[in-house]
Amino acid sequence: MTSLKDIRLFTTQPHKCSYLPDQEAQTLFIDPEFQVQQSHNSRLSEIGFRRSGSHVYRPNCKNCQQCLSCRVLVQQFELNRRFDRVLKRNSDVEVAEVDSIIDDEYFLLYKHYIAVRHGDGDMYPPSREQFEAFLLKRCDGTQYFTLRAKGRLLGVLVTDRLENGLSAVYTFFDPLEDKRSLGTFGVLWQIHETRRLGLTYLYLGYWIRDSRKMRYKIHYRPMELLVRQRWVLMTDAMLAP
Repeated sequence: MTSLKDIRLFTTQPHKCSYLPDQEAQTLFIDPEFQVQQSHNSRLSEIGFRRSGSHVYRPNCKNCQQCLSCRVLVQQFELNRRFDRVLKRNSDVEVAEVDSIIDDEYFLLYKHYIAVRHGDGDMYPPSREQFEAFLLKRCDGTQYFTLRAKGRLLGVLVTDRLENGLSAVYTFFDPLEDKRSLGTFGVLWQIHETRRLGLTYLYLGYWIRDSRKMRYKIHYRPMELLVRQRWVLMTDAMLAP
C-alpha cells in the first residue's frame, strides 16, 4: 500500500468561506489523480480529510479552526423520542443498495433538492456535469443506497465503507417530504448499518460551532471531534459560543 507520506498535496488559493460569512477559507487536498483505496480513505478520514467526488480534502485555514471532523460512536448511540418518531414516520421506506445513480430519476431528484434546499449556495444551479463530478466519481468502498416508498424514489445516500466505519458522503431527498425528516432518517439508517456491520464510527464530515447548517450534527451523540489532531468526546462546553 502506498504510504500517505508519498501522496502529493495541494493547497487552494484563499476563497470566501461557504459557512462563515466573515471568514476566508483555504483547502488542502490530495492529488486528484491518486487512486484512493479503502485503506487510504480510512486513514485519511482518521486525520480529518473528507471526500467529495474525486477530491479528498480538509480545511487549511490560517485564521480559523472551527471546522472539526466529527464521528458518531455508533455502539453507544441511543435513540431518543424524536428519533423514534422519525423512524415510525418512515416505517414504509425501503432501503436498497444500487450499483449506480447515473439514471435521470436520480439526477432529477438531486436537481429538485438543490433548487429547493440550497438555492442560495454555491451548488446552485445544479447541472448534470456537476452531479456526475460530485456523486458519480467514486473510490474503493463507495456505496449508493436508495430510499423508496411504494416504489417512489424519496432519497439517496452516498456512503463510503471504511475499515473502522462508514463515511456519510452526501444525502439528497425529496425536499417536499418535510414531515418525514428524510435527512435525519438517512443518518439514523447509516448509524444502524454501521452497527450492523460491527464497525465503530459513522463519519459525518465537519462540525462548525457557529454555522446553523451544521447545528444538526450535535444531536447524534456520543460524538467525537478531531481537535488538534486528537479525537476527543464532544461535551456541552464545546457548544457554547
